[in-house]
Amino acid sequence: MRKRVFWPVLALVLPLVLTLIWWVPPAAALTENQQLFSQAWRIVNRAYLDDTFNHQNWWLVRERLLKEPLGTREETYEAIEGMLASLDDPFTRLLKPDQYRSLQVNTAGELTGIGLQIALDSESGTIQAIAPIEGSPAFDAGLQPGDLIWEIDGVSTVGLTLDEAAARMRGPVGTVVVLTVQRVNSEIREKIEMVRSRIALNPVVASLKTSTTGVPVGYIRLGQFNGNATAEVAAAINKLEEQGAQAYILDLRNNPGGLLQAGIEIARLWLDSGTIVYTVNRQGTLGSFEATGEALTDDPLVVLIDRGTASASEILAGALQDNQRAVLVGERSFGKGLIQSLFDLADGSGLAVTVAKYETPNHRDINKLGITPDRVVSRGDLMPTQIASGSDPQYQAAIDFLATEAVLAHAS
Repeated sequence: MRKRVFWPVLALVLPLVLTLIWWVPPAAALTENQQLFSQAWRIVNRAYLDDTFNHQNWWLVRERLLKEPLGTREETYEAIEGMLASLDDPFTRLLKPDQYRSLQVNTAGELTGIGLQIALDSESGTIQAIAPIEGSPAFDAGLQPGDLIWEIDGVSTVGLTLDEAAARMRGPVGTVVVLTVQRVNSEIREKIEMVRSRIALNPVVASLKTSTTGVPVGYIRLGQFNGNATAEVAAAINKLEEQGAQAYILDLRNNPGGLLQAGIEIARLWLDSGTIVYTVNRQGTLGSFEATGEALTDDPLVVLIDRGTASASEILAGALQDNQRAVLVGERSFGKGLIQSLFDLADGSGLAVTVAKYETPNHRDINKLGITPDRVVSRGDLMPTQIASGSDPQYQAAIDFLATEAVLAHAS
């Protein structure tokens, strides 16, 4: 009786297995474009954070799209983009060769365009400003975190990918781009004209300030976590120490992040010991990065954050807050707790793939939630020229706090 049940079931399963195997074309039979598509599929299959692939059969996605002609490279790119779109993750995306080169140049410390970091706004389907880079055309035009960009040179941004929108905002130095912008808490859309320029991504501005009680305060504003950031922050701390700083303000407002490793290394400049960040992969495996040595200073520290503080900035702020190394002042941060890695494709293009999420040392998952400061202070309508002045309420709150803390620290 048992055999009569077993063999019919086996007979049904075996043809199905043989059918699936039959549909796998040998590598030698694939065209160059099919091989490129398969390479992209394999990278996502191996590395993507969500092993359900947005609750779909990832193998069948590959099989269906490999049946498409893929006669040209552009058709292949469209197939890869369609495959990635099914994940419903705007951070996992194809970077065509020119986009990939541009991203690599950006993280190295150079940029041409208007200097605006952007994200996709899930509610409107359009592009949202995260933060303008200081000194850029976007910064000078007064763009703020949360502003919605509805059009770029008259072209609707609804449905554009981040890289497509960024490509439209980039361009030769001296050329004009017009953005249709809806400000935060406003229903009005206005057109803003900007002239593209070459933007030097010198991420650090530092100076010695004086508190109301005469305490010398080292002020460091960090605009982006690029390849230069760690060395420049270290140099700024050392110089301010030589000038007699007794307390510090680290300004991460409007800092959209950048290189994860830079965020970790800068945390080590402030921490003697302790966990900086945990990473969690799709198997749920925890990895961690730790402080590895003596900090450059143990003086009291305030970190300024706002809704433009994102990604690597949030890693740094969370590490300093959870290790009780700093007091956070300002507004709730952006809330990007996902980590992407870049992968090369055979034709010079690349993939940005979400490979992990991070948690703060106290195991807080801040994705879409952000980090809440210890002292909530509204930024208000702050002009660029008013940053780190008496007209800057968040900076002034930090100065007032440190005026007392620095005196107590040095007295003890």
